[in-house]
Amino acid sequence: MTKHTSNLPEEKKKQLCVLLGNVDLTLLFKASVHGYNAAAFHQRCDHQGPTLIVAYNNSGYIFGGYTSKDYTQSGQQITDEEAFLFYYQGQIPRCIKIKSGKYARIDDSVWPTFGQQLHFCYNNQALVYNQGGNAFTINNALMYGNNTNLTECEVFKIEKMSQASVEEKPWRNIAWKEERREELVKSIKNYKPLVSSVNRARILMIGPVGAGKSSFFNSINSIFMERMTNKAMAGSTSTSLTTQFRTYPLKDGREGKPLPFVLCDTMGLEEQTGAGLDIEDISSIIQGLIPDRYQFNPMVPFHRDEQKSSRPSSLQQKIHCVVYMIDATKISLMSSKLEEKLAAIRKKVNSLSVPQIVLMTKVDEACPLVEEDLQNVYVSSYIKSKVQEVSSRLGVPVSCVLPVKNYSQELELNLNCDLLLLTAVQQMLNYAEDYLDDAVDANVA
Repeated sequence: MTKHTSNLPEEKKKQLCVLLGNVDLTLLFKASVHGYNAAAFHQRCDHQGPTLIVAYNNSGYIFGGYTSKDYTQSGQQITDEEAFLFYYQGQIPRCIKIKSGKYARIDDSVWPTFGQQLHFCYNNQALVYNQGGNAFTINNALMYGNNTNLTECEVFKIEKMSQASVEEKPWRNIAWKEERREELVKSIKNYKPLVSSVNRARILMIGPVGAGKSSFFNSINSIFMERMTNKAMAGSTSTSLTTQFRTYPLKDGREGKPLPFVLCDTMGLEEQTGAGLDIEDISSIIQGLIPDRYQFNPMVPFHRDEQKSSRPSSLQQKIHCVVYMIDATKISLMSSKLEEKLAAIRKKVNSLSVPQIVLMTKVDEACPLVEEDLQNVYVSSYIKSKVQEVSSRLGVPVSCVLPVKNYSQELELNLNCDLLLLTAVQQMLNYAEDYLDDAVDANVA
């Protein structure tokens, strides 16, 4: 079989491979060679598993779409929550994800149509055509410069590469021992905030829907209760299960004294305007203005009672550390809109001088090596690359990105899981202490 060469520049190919999560691309179909013909497309691309379409026009635009489901010509409407369209903004590929509840495509005998909206090789011609619709939010000017004439259309098979490469030595050191767990538990229990007016550090958790904020609280609570707990509502849905601002104090065992920190949970971030947590609400939370169990309204940000507006919040009521939860399995698929929203939040938090840390969740689902043994987390080259990617996308130092695994399906506590979670809490308290230290210095000045 003749091997054909793709038009995709090597650097852009590498970026798409990272976007799709450590994959390789194998060229299945090239329209200039095999013809702008639906029958030829299906002959070479049906039953090939996940595929990526890459289109090119004579204005220099490169864009396309991904589906995780086979082409089979079944005639059925296909649900594919992993489907997305992409285009390049400068050198960076940007995703347009399928909207929740929408069909990704019809599995028919013609050329692929994403969301019955964007047609590739429309009517067996070298054209792209946006029929209109609402499965994807498409900006024709950004995606293909309003130039519908294609110079090429290629289809690639997606093949997962091994994520089991191991570093020669751990890229972070951690003692995987019961003694270390006991040290962390004791240190956290004995933590005492520097400021006498503050009896507990307040830690705010922020993250996209499904990243694991509520699961993180349940996991930490489980460690100190010494049994599995499910106090905060957690699950996997496309919209936030948390609709209130909740402050979760923790106790040292069922009858124990309160622990010296509070985890504050929020509504999940969503990329659409008017959905999920509002940036102004985050500012109000950090400043200690929003009460526990306040019901969020994505369309209307929190408005403080004018009668109370003259009273500043106490240091005890304010947030002392912000923690972002990012799903390791989805970082490469983060949309530009969500990335921009996180950047805006980071800018707002920076302006309030609150320290920030990132927890990268679901590391076991992201890397088979880590799924096999959680102790491999700091020798996994793949997890190291994900930490670096989170650092780059969110604009935080690598040292501020910590891999963790929340308890999800376990029935018993696990030493390795506890060590990662407790290490994260210890870092949060360290950062909170830095904030309180600065607050004391500012008052003295």
